[in-house]
Amino acid sequence: MLTGTAPSTQLVRRLNAGAMLKAMRGAGVVTGTELMAQTGLSRATVISICDELVRLGWLRELENQRGAGDYVKGRPARRFVFDDGAASVLGIDIGANKITTIVADMAGNPLSQVTMPFRTYNVSAAERADVLDKIAANALQEAGVPADSVLAVSVGVAAPVSREGEVLTVQEFWKSFDVRRTVSERHGWHVLLENDANLAALAERWQGTAQGVDNLVVMLAGDRLGSGILESGRLLHGQVGGFGELGFLDNVDGVGNTYGIAFYAALAGREAMEEADGTTLRGLCGGNPDDLTAEMVFAAAADGDGAALSALDRVSLRMARVIGSISTLVNPELVVLAGGVAASARTLLPGIQQHLPEFTFTPPRLATSTLEEGIVSLGAIRHALDYVEEHALDLSPSSLPKRAS
Repeated sequence: MLTGTAPSTQLVRRLNAGAMLKAMRGAGVVTGTELMAQTGLSRATVISICDELVRLGWLRELENQRGAGDYVKGRPARRFVFDDGAASVLGIDIGANKITTIVADMAGNPLSQVTMPFRTYNVSAAERADVLDKIAANALQEAGVPADSVLAVSVGVAAPVSREGEVLTVQEFWKSFDVRRTVSERHGWHVLLENDANLAALAERWQGTAQGVDNLVVMLAGDRLGSGILESGRLLHGQVGGFGELGFLDNVDGVGNTYGIAFYAALAGREAMEEADGTTLRGLCGGNPDDLTAEMVFAAAADGDGAALSALDRVSLRMARVIGSISTLVNPELVVLAGGVAASARTLLPGIQQHLPEFTFTPPRLATSTLEEGIVSLGAIRHALDYVEEHALDLSPSSLPKRAS
């Protein structure tokens, strides 16, 4: 026999409210009948929740206007519209040397995007917090929304994160800098923490090349490799948040570590430069191999330089081993290479695709992200919106301080 009827009823109501908001976000003006069709809920449930969402500030009910000669039998249909501007959310990506912040309205439309330098080492926690404050303030100012309109903030970090939002790492940086507590205490915002590759996966499925793909791996593949994995449309975390961590690559022949495309393109380019006499790589780096960058190698390859093309062939083979290993484990439909290296990595796809069958019986489709370096912040926006949607009956615009009109 089931017990706890009241909590169970409240949970169902929360789920229904979330489904209603999801159906109405970006849909324009909708009627109760249309919401019934989209959500499968009864008319009584739809109208009851609409009334509550209007009271909480999520929806606005529009007046029904009829012309003087109009006659429609029965009561006119009630019309509702989702209030995109009722509140805002922040998405923050804390990278190794910069922070990117996006401010978005409740429909997920970005209102501003700001990037600032950020040092992770030899800087006190207080100084780091000051940088976070400054970038958040700048982003809100550019967006034209006040700080007290923020319902939730999601922060992406390059470390595994538990289901409870705790960073699972021994790095001194995260020991000394409690991002979630710092931001929450300074602003009173509700702060969520998530792994950066997981957020990249949310962004790709929401607005990227992976829209509609339920079984997906998104790899942040710049200087280091990290992966976010969706199975049946659900982001996977594992027991303590370590699902998608790629430390096992240390034991994969021909891979050996988690360094990414940017690192290995530069390394392979230096080695190729030393073996070739007529390569343009030497001129690009001024004859100093230590100054050769991944961008230079990709540029030289685009111009047909043989040494650069050879270097990228080696990178393609290594990435085929990486993707083959992941594909054997989780069997995704699609693997997307993302992050700052994504645009250049497009030239690697044919080589990776050619080698993939050597390393997995289930080669996935491959693509590169078009969301550029804001991908983690955009995924953080999706993460924050999902949280707000789930807690719409508690975390609502009506709970915010009243502002002068």
